[in-house]
Amino acid sequence: MMATAFVVTNTTEDIQHYRVPDAMKLLSLGRSTVYELIRSGRLRSVRQGRARLIPASAIREYTAALAREAQEAGQ
Repeated sequence: MMATAFVVTNTTEDIQHYRVPDAMKLLSLGRSTVYELIRSGRLRSVRQGRARLIPASAIREYTAALAREAQEAGQ
């Protein structure tokens, strides 16, 4: 019997940009909170036509900033 190999594509590591609803799920935040973070500059985003996209690197930077702030508050 021959084994079959599956290649998983489009994993979280492959995604370069997220739409707002996807970012909401990743960050466990509501729509208005995500847009407020974008407006305040705490969460970077780009526009592609009419779509608002959030780079995966921006989500990593935002969560790293939250961790730093939590650590500084604990000191």
